[in-house]
Amino acid sequence: METKTAAAQTAVINSEAFLKHWQAHRGLTRRVIEAFPEKDLFLYSIGGMRPFVQLAMEIIDLTNPGIVGLVTNEWKNMNELPHSSGEGVPTTKEELLVLWDETTQQLERYWAKFTPDRFEDKVLAFGTYEGKVASTLFYFVDNEIHHRGQGYVYLRALGIEPPYFWQR
Repeated sequence: METKTAAAQTAVINSEAFLKHWQAHRGLTRRVIEAFPEKDLFLYSIGGMRPFVQLAMEIIDLTNPGIVGLVTNEWKNMNELPHSSGEGVPTTKEELLVLWDETTQQLERYWAKFTPDRFEDKVLAFGTYEGKVASTLFYFVDNEIHHRGQGYVYLRALGIEPPYFWQR
């Protein structure tokens, strides 16, 4: 029979530190959005990848209803999200930044209601993705990093120096 040691029960990161880490990534992604020329944010694409506005909307769609789902266990289905339905997608960079900031504020509000004892709970995120709360949270951050990387490729191809990735 295996027993847990005190070291095995110690968290690698606490809830407050995780939120700070996530918000630092969100701040960096916001600076990537700001770096895009307006037209290119909505139209520029390389190799069949989606324009960055669509990638940013996917990040918003995972973060905003995602944190609500993790806290309340009430999930929207993927096809109900703006990036999937096409509804509510901003038409200007300013609108996208406002939506980004509203999502950041929503994350802060709902995170205050999140309890760390939920990290190991099982969830069915967006009615599709089964996993633990912790793995779902890591996915949200990983997905943002992945899409921000695509934004870096776009900016470099446009001759624009992206924000330094380590300045979170």
